[in-house]
Amino acid sequence: MSTFVLSGGGTAGHINPALALAHYLKSEGHKVYFAGTPGGVEAELVPAAGIEFVPFSATGFDRSRPWTLLSGVSRIAMSTRKAARWFKEIKPDAVVGFGGYVSIPVARAAEQHDIPVILHEQNSVMGMANKYLAAKADAICLTYAVAGDAIEDKEKIHLTGNPVRASIFEATRAEGRRALGVPDDARMLLVFGGSLGARHINEAVGALKDELLERSDLYILHATGPKELDQVIERLDLSEDQAKRYRVVGYIDNMADALAAADVAISRAGATSLAEISARAVPAIFVPFPYATADHQTLNARAYVDSGAAWMIADEDIDDARFKDMVCELLDDDAAREKMTEAAKSLGTQQATENLAEVVLSCVK
Repeated sequence: MSTFVLSGGGTAGHINPALALAHYLKSEGHKVYFAGTPGGVEAELVPAAGIEFVPFSATGFDRSRPWTLLSGVSRIAMSTRKAARWFKEIKPDAVVGFGGYVSIPVARAAEQHDIPVILHEQNSVMGMANKYLAAKADAICLTYAVAGDAIEDKEKIHLTGNPVRASIFEATRAEGRRALGVPDDARMLLVFGGSLGARHINEAVGALKDELLERSDLYILHATGPKELDQVIERLDLSEDQAKRYRVVGYIDNMADALAAADVAISRAGATSLAEISARAVPAIFVPFPYATADHQTLNARAYVDSGAAWMIADEDIDDARFKDMVCELLDDDAAREKMTEAAKSLGTQQATENLAEVVLSCVK
């Protein structure tokens, strides 16, 4: 049995693939710890998943306030020393970083103890923490090959894909539809913009309400994001009959059921959303967030679109008739959806967790 420390923070996009790996390693009999920030989403998600959580302070700096650089560096140095002392106690066999500032002190402490460091990058553009740690890492695991363009030592690179939570695979279409109250013979459209929602997608899909509901067998699950929920409900002004088939929620508590039940998805192109949609092979229309760093959501989605597993439209274009035509065509064209499903299955997202675990285990000395 080996001992592993996984680290990441800042967004669920860093945490979910880490949890997928954590559960896999635990199922193989290994000991797993998670190092994250005390105030980040990981402080809730990790313990809830049954993984031992150890907090470390780490922050970046604001370029508009240069003095924050000093405090950021100080926190990382302090957390590096704390991690080094912790490693003397638990003696990890490897450290796996998933991005976020907190992975920097944890990986640096591992380097000091000659503990292998493996990095995983979820997006098509490498994040700051992974970019900083890449030079000394023993292995760099990528979801998209393009993310490794700037890595000098190409032998370190492994194209593993982005691990997905086991619950996403375990849900069945029948279970998902029972949970959501969707008939077996109906079509279902799933709309979501990530954990925080997406105002422009909410507006564009809402504008199609009447045309979509003309399809008497169509059910819609629309996750608006918690802050947008009341505004979207007011704008939609659903009648009692319409509300039976157009369900509006702030947040989807069980994404596994929602994806298992869906025939078509409309989503942003964040790493986790892409991986989970791909894992379930759901035909999709991606609307990348236009202000993502280096436009990485567009690059993320490009691989899926090029493979035939999805369509993509720019955020600035979703108020036009083209968006309406895309949504209606995908809902109405059984052959197009079947083709997308087969293309998604060929992408190999289902093997991503095992691929990453294989690299991690190979680095154990």
